[in-house]
Amino acid sequence: MTWMIYGASGYTGQLVADLALDRGERPVLAGRDPGKVAAFATPRGLPYRVFDLADPNAVAEALRDVDVVAHCAGPFSATSAPMVEGCLRAGAHYLDITGEIDVFEAVFERHEDARRAGVVLLPGSGFDVVPTDCLAAMVAAELPTATHLDLAFHSSGGISGGTLKSALEGAALGGRARIGGEVRSVPMAWRRREIPFPSGPRRVASLPWGDVSTAYRSTGIGNITTFAHLPGLTRTGPRSARLSQVVMGSHLVQRLGRAAIGAAVRGPGRATRSRSWVEVYAEATAPDGTSVSAALIGPDTYDLTADAVLRAVGALRSEPPAPGAHTPATAFGADFVRRLHGVKIIEPAHR
Repeated sequence: MTWMIYGASGYTGQLVADLALDRGERPVLAGRDPGKVAAFATPRGLPYRVFDLADPNAVAEALRDVDVVAHCAGPFSATSAPMVEGCLRAGAHYLDITGEIDVFEAVFERHEDARRAGVVLLPGSGFDVVPTDCLAAMVAAELPTATHLDLAFHSSGGISGGTLKSALEGAALGGRARIGGEVRSVPMAWRRREIPFPSGPRRVASLPWGDVSTAYRSTGIGNITTFAHLPGLTRTGPRSARLSQVVMGSHLVQRLGRAAIGAAVRGPGRATRSRSWVEVYAEATAPDGTSVSAALIGPDTYDLTADAVLRAVGALRSEPPAPGAHTPATAFGADFVRRLHGVKIIEPAHR
């Protein structure tokens, strides 16, 4: 099978490519900047292609002999749709590492198109949302009557420029939650609670995370809130949240912010990642107050992402799910997260 990493010269794309080499894989590397792609691919002896996503026909032509595309070039709000279209035309399976709710929703809308094309669409094949999606599926299976789902994470690691740019764009949209089966706009940090993470209890606040979209499809639960332990987020009030959303929605602020991030942020190095970890918590609750919770501890989010992408590519080669749009848990089962290196599961507990 031939598979491709698009966005291979970006921070996460490079991590995926280098890990693939370490595991004996030889993916085709691709991107839109010929200098950057060649400079990364040539020393590694890997084949590469250069193409822009603006023309779906050109994308499909570039993918003519590719079986799986690992799409790592954000912001996915701009790049996902044309790559999905190219994959559908070329008959290539698609996976990406997005965390953007609207991107998930748009990809899931192509389910029937993917089914007819015999293609699997698998957005969120990295840290967002593999561990949260799989934990959500685990607790939902233990409590079929659940109507509410809370998901939370705490990470000790650094952040890449691409992730920051997506976060900057997302800040303009404010908070989001799944309420009554629908994705609704809510104030940022509209809910706060204490989470019993494996390392100890931490105060968290709600923020718009990809599981607002994906966990609904993995579990059928209609009320989903996602949380994080982030400095300052738990102190955000309604007024400051609204002001921040207005400011971040400014075209000038977005443009200057992206430029500053591109110039200054390079992403955490190997030493930093080796000292970092992530914790994830899931809790499903039924109308009678019964709840089931589970948690996990994993390696740095970027290392987890690279590992998850490679394992998803491998699974699409050896055990592909039925064609259509999937979450990680619906594609490969809730136990998919157990395959990831360094992940420890705290098994579901009933209360």
